[in-house]
Amino acid sequence: MSIFTNKKLLHVTLSTILATTAVISISPSVSFAKKDQQETQKKTPPGKASFTLSLLHTNDIHARTEQFPKLVTAVKEARKQNPHSLLLDAGDVFSGTLYFNEFKGQADLKFMNLMGYDVMTLGNHEFDLGNDEEGNKALAEFIEAAKFAFVSSNVDFSNDQALQGLFSDTISSKPKDGKIYQGMVKKVKGEKIGFFGLTTQETADIASPGKVQFENYIEEAKKAVKAFEDMGVNKIVAVTHIGYNDNPNVDNDILLAQNVPGIDVIVGGHSHDKLTEPVVIDADKDGKVKDKTLIVQAYQYGDFLGSLDVSFNSAGEVVSHKGKLIETATFADDKKALKILKPYQDKIKEIESTETGATAINALENPRQGNGSTTSVRSNETTLGNVITDGMLAKAQQYDSNVIMALQNGGGIRNSIDAGPITVGEVISVLPFGNTLATMQLTGKELKEAFEISFKNVPGENGGFLHVSGAKVVYDSTKPVNSRVVSIAYKDTNGQYVSIKDEETYKVATNAFTAKGGDGYTVFANAYKEGRVTDLGLSDWENFAEHLRNVKTVNPSIEGRIVDVVNLPSTVTPEEFNGTPEEVKVFYKDITVLATQDEDVILQHAHIKGNLFIKGTANVTMENVEVDGDTEFLD
Repeated sequence: MSIFTNKKLLHVTLSTILATTAVISISPSVSFAKKDQQETQKKTPPGKASFTLSLLHTNDIHARTEQFPKLVTAVKEARKQNPHSLLLDAGDVFSGTLYFNEFKGQADLKFMNLMGYDVMTLGNHEFDLGNDEEGNKALAEFIEAAKFAFVSSNVDFSNDQALQGLFSDTISSKPKDGKIYQGMVKKVKGEKIGFFGLTTQETADIASPGKVQFENYIEEAKKAVKAFEDMGVNKIVAVTHIGYNDNPNVDNDILLAQNVPGIDVIVGGHSHDKLTEPVVIDADKDGKVKDKTLIVQAYQYGDFLGSLDVSFNSAGEVVSHKGKLIETATFADDKKALKILKPYQDKIKEIESTETGATAINALENPRQGNGSTTSVRSNETTLGNVITDGMLAKAQQYDSNVIMALQNGGGIRNSIDAGPITVGEVISVLPFGNTLATMQLTGKELKEAFEISFKNVPGENGGFLHVSGAKVVYDSTKPVNSRVVSIAYKDTNGQYVSIKDEETYKVATNAFTAKGGDGYTVFANAYKEGRVTDLGLSDWENFAEHLRNVKTVNPSIEGRIVDVVNLPSTVTPEEFNGTPEEVKVFYKDITVLATQDEDVILQHAHIKGNLFIKGTANVTMENVEVDGDTEFLD
């Protein structure tokens, strides 16, 4: 009989709920454990603690190689306090900076070997360089050089030429360095701990895994847990790269904990969540009480080292825990690590001065308000914002031709580009946050809500001000907040601008930070929670550099993609008034046309969303002119 089937269920009564007021509930089955609750658990555990497991963990380092000297020190200090700590990584060491482009993970691996990692699972970005012919060669070389083992339970490597010989479809009690296992058992102070790994099934769509296949995470996790139970292992850790509360239509850690009994700890990655305290899942998918599962994740880029101490009773139940994130910036650089870093760093500095192959005819400014300037990347259309979003739209449409527009938050554009040859270093300084490209499914109504957020501070600045490609947006800054959007129109496949309809659904590209609700975009956050966001996993600065190379001669202009009605002219000539049959000109306020010519005047192909005043003595004929207000002739 399985050890886990004998675990005692904890029954929750009203008095128990009232007594644990320190738990902040984020769903009927999810809570953050606070310090005072942890102390209560220590005093009144449901069974005496017989063993404490200490875990240190990282995730989503994304080739932030220059972070390692401080991370090395943080790990050393943590191990001084607890020499039995195990060090885990939840994937995505690959991709994100020039260090990966140049060294394919080998630079990062030097530091991981130095720190003595114990277990790693594979993230989607570990498969960025795969192909059908050679397989995932760079990943294979990374794994072979590792002085630790990997766990992967839902990935089929059998058809990958480079990886098939490195994988063992077994749970090993004696794992070898540089190998991948279905799972592994490690002994800590005489206790057996089971580890297995999961990679998001989205990898097939957002990376380049070649012939590697990804299987259902719930089914494979259940198989792994049963295998551990059959081996007599009753303390089980899942090292996952599926996201804490990521797309529920694909996979995430909360659903894993709710659907697979027997997992005690989930050390996660992929969603870059900053879980400052362990999340406790104590109810299953049906809301029934279950043994606790703890979920931890340490944000991104090596900014934090996660630390978790979890105590078990003899039945393998979690009876108490204490977890935190340790900020690595507070530590000094490790001297040995600095020496290892230097040759890599020198090479990267050399590459940063490398030209992209594109030339800026004029400087691409990144203005901010102040010193007499009222123009800002956080409140106005800019040439730099235009070329960035053009690149985002082009890349997104390579993956999905139904994407109609791209959005970039102004606060994410951090530097300007000088006139002349554009260097790699300049590109990275413009988009330094290592964001990735994502697509969203939104209704027209939701798009309007998003642009209301974008324009809420105008004429003041807003880091969430949205730059746009593939669309024209008109707003009126004199109107109250949340009622400023006048119109949104996107360019269709025929090059014509079509008005957004509230009830229609559209596909839009943006960066993952914005797509997940950054800068207060609750409308995007809701779409993310509902599984309407797909992170393509493509580096923003690399996409930008590629777009610049494709353009070669970069000379963007202010095109009127984002227009405040206040800044539109109120008086025009007939020539300025007239549109074309293909593109009717729209005026969003009262407009006066100066018809002072001696000859007859034809006004045509226009829509006035206000009153039309015609001033002058010329004979005026109107063709295809729609006026929402009144038309008046003035002397």
